Amino acid sequence: MKQHLFILIISIGFCNFAQAQRDTIQKLDEVFLSDSKLVQYTAGIKVETLNDSIVKANPVSLTGLLAFNSNLYFKENGFGMVSSPSFRGTNASQTAVVWNGININSQLNGQTDFNTINTTNFNAIDIRSGGGSVQYGSGAIGGSIHLNNNLEFTSHFDTQLRLAYGSFDTRMTNMSSSYGNSKFTINAGVAYVDSNNDYKYLGTDRVNENGAFNTINFNLNLGYFISEKDVLKLYHQNYNGEREFSGTLVAPSNSKFEDENYRTMLEWTRISGAFSSKLKAVHLNERFKFFENKANDFFSFGKVSTWLFNHNLNYRVSNRLQFRSILEISRFDGGGSSFGNPKRNAFSATVLMNHKPTTRFEYNLNLRKDVTSDFENPFLFSVDGAYRVSNTYAIQFNASKNFRIPTFNDLYWQPGGNLNLNPEQSYQIDLGHTLNAKAINFKLNTYYIRTEDLIQWRPDNAGVWMPINVASAQSYGAELEAHYSVSYKLNKFSLRGRYSYTISENLETQSQLIYVPIHKGNIAFAYNRKLFSTFYQHLFNDAVFIIGDTLEGFNVANAGFGYQFNKNGKVQYDINLRIQNLYNKNYQNVALRPMPNRNYQILTTIKF
Repeated sequence: MKQHLFILIISIGFCNFAQAQRDTIQKLDEVFLSDSKLVQYTAGIKVETLNDSIVKANPVSLTGLLAFNSNLYFKENGFGMVSSPSFRGTNASQTAVVWNGININSQLNGQTDFNTINTTNFNAIDIRSGGGSVQYGSGAIGGSIHLNNNLEFTSHFDTQLRLAYGSFDTRMTNMSSSYGNSKFTINAGVAYVDSNNDYKYLGTDRVNENGAFNTINFNLNLGYFISEKDVLKLYHQNYNGEREFSGTLVAPSNSKFEDENYRTMLEWTRISGAFSSKLKAVHLNERFKFFENKANDFFSFGKVSTWLFNHNLNYRVSNRLQFRSILEISRFDGGGSSFGNPKRNAFSATVLMNHKPTTRFEYNLNLRKDVTSDFENPFLFSVDGAYRVSNTYAIQFNASKNFRIPTFNDLYWQPGGNLNLNPEQSYQIDLGHTLNAKAINFKLNTYYIRTEDLIQWRPDNAGVWMPINVASAQSYGAELEAHYSVSYKLNKFSLRGRYSYTISENLETQSQLIYVPIHKGNIAFAYNRKLFSTFYQHLFNDAVFIIGDTLEGFNVANAGFGYQFNKNGKVQYDINLRIQNLYNKNYQNVALRPMPNRNYQILTTIKF
């Protein structure tokens, strides 16, 4: 921890995230955004960008941000503990998390813990709904979450300090700075969160006794024009966390979990006429230690080191037609106390085509083939498009074949690993409608997902849990999203609502899968007048099936208000008060794991 605090001190003069100016698609692709596929090859895909004001109202974890501002459902083992999503009825390992264009899901369990991602260190967070394995690889079945660090090649020097204190002795510090000119830019940030997390279990006389945690996230990103046609970019992120694992209402816990994630990417971009090329060299490192008794030095561990090389070549034939090829080779080296030292080599080749035959119609055709050292992978495809019926109304469609490869845990965990597993294969279709008027934005999507060779862990005849390919599963439903905003003199109003209807069934048993709510909705209201602002968020989760029972649904709300001082001065600052679980609701995302009672947070942001 001291090492990371030292990094904070030496980085104060160099870090902040600045929203990149998106003047043209060419600039967006080749200078600012590493994941340009998210813009250029998604005509028929539902993609939602969370803006700065939404992120500011949810300043800590990615779980809190998305639970109240997306259609995702989260299984959270208590506040700050392991958090995994359900996207369109799929499971956590079927949701990809993409960092600057690179899939960062764990090679151990196929998931990303959303409570290890701090939102303050990213200036662009996007939600891409539906299958995306052609572009983003294994696990992008239900959807994908995109975390991007944009680079701004303009003359600027900005610094921001955020300090927060809240209930349960929770402290948060975030320092970020950004410097740049037309040739060089650098931004970095560090975010530290520490909490006793000893909230009350409502309806009992107990508190969360083993839930303390501290986490630190550090980002460093830079770009440099080495010539008029060539740009070098470096992206780096690391996370360190130490969390005591909360028990349940019936079983206390004295365990502890330490985990680290390091991600580094060097990218060389070259622009030459109609051609643009990106060469990426990436190193990912994940490791953990689990202490069954935090008072002892005995622990189990796991780690994976990943080396990845990716080449993107884009050829713009005309303003109406472009092609992209993606070649990727990767090496995975694992190790752990429960699965030995597994290794894996992988190669993939992808071809994308974007065509705009008319001003109203645009479509994409995509193909991908993977070759992996330890099993066969399916051939993948996707097609999507959009037709603009009028200036305000458009129809979107997409269809794709997607996959998820078995993880190291699935294959090699002892006891129970199964070397005979097949990759999960999934087919999906999606039809969307968008309406964009002056003050009202409206989206309606209906979808169907069918998954074959679904991997589930089940006990065998000897009681040993092991993964097997089980009967097929299907998910279908609808998502509705509406946004209304209006300004009247000095007053600004914004209202955003979402609703999802989800059926996700095991076709063998014809029953709804566990931890998938049929109905889920949220609504958010924001009001600004001069220097004053306020917001209200409300979340509804329907009841979910659990093993042998049902977990009741719940309504929970957050609210807050803030005031900005010295808005036109060189040093600007604001103060915000946030009230979470406003109605003091006793609720659980996971059975027997209560979430916090009503709690408070005060936050100040200083910009200079």
